[in-house]
Parts: sequence; C-alpha cells; structure tokens
Amino acid sequence: MLSGKLVIDRPKNSAHPDYPNMIYPVDYGYLKDTLSSDQEPIDAFKGTIRTNQVTQIAVAADILKKDCEVKLLIGCTEEETLDVMKMLNGTEFRKAILIRRGNSAPSYAESD
Repeated sequence: MLSGKLVIDRPKNSAHPDYPNMIYPVDYGYLKDTLSSDQEPIDAFKGTIRTNQVTQIAVAADILKKDCEVKLLIGCTEEETLDVMKMLNGTEFRKAILIRRGNSAPSYAESD
C-alpha cells in the first residue's frame, strides 16, 4: 500500500512537456514526500484499477540523461502495463525492465 500521497501532474493521453510525441498511456505523477535517485519524487503510473497497491515496478535507464530511475505502476491492467512499457522503451536511448509483484518469496530469501 502507498503511504505517501500520489500527485497526478500528467493525465492520461497528455504529452510530455519536453517530448511532445511521447504520450502518457495512463495517469502519471509522483509520490509526495519521497526522493528518487534523480533527487526528485518517485515517479508513478496510475492505471484504471481502483487500488493504491503497487503491482509492478519499472526500472528505466536513460543513456542521454545518464541515469536510472524506478517508476511505480499502481493499479495498471495488463494492457496498461504493456502500454507503459512500450512508452518507456520507445527510443533507442531509453530502455526499461518490469519487475512484477509476486505472492511468494524466492528460495534464497527463506530462512533455514
């Protein structure tokens, strides 16, 4: 569950302020009172499922900005998740991987 307030500053179907060809497939914003590796609040994509649970995390690397960021996916359907990943992987300079939330711990995390 989210413990911070989600602020949506780029609604679904809006264009990125610096890259007008990049359209957000779902609402996009940030978690207030958090800090990411770029010294800005943690970014989040908010889908249409009514929940505050983080179901996936995208890790995006941008070689032009020379950074790597974590982006939360909250309440995204499978189709919305694919659309977000398509957007995050839309250029040769920026690539992302998706980490899905699971219900079990890996064997190396279990204690003897």
